[in-house]
Amino acid sequence: MDRPTATDNASAAPTERRKYHRVREIFAEAYELIAPFFAKENRWGNATLDHLAYRVVREQYPELSFEEVHILVVASKRVYTDLAAEDAAERR
Repeated sequence: MDRPTATDNASAAPTERRKYHRVREIFAEAYELIAPFFAKENRWGNATLDHLAYRVVREQYPELSFEEVHILVVASKRVYTDLAAEDAAERR
């Protein structure tokens, strides 16, 4: 039984592992639309308004699957949180 070796893998052309190319194309535009839903000052009863972000994305991009909408909202929230943390660190 022949097993692939490390040198076999190194010589092979790298394969594209990324998925959801449409999500990557529209990320910046969609982020601008839904970022306000993640802001602390826009919470209602100390709960985030993520559900509204899902609705806006579904309305603006009806061609996206449920999975793509979810990935887009979760990634946007992560970026928003990271940027907010960086801003807070710079203010110190």
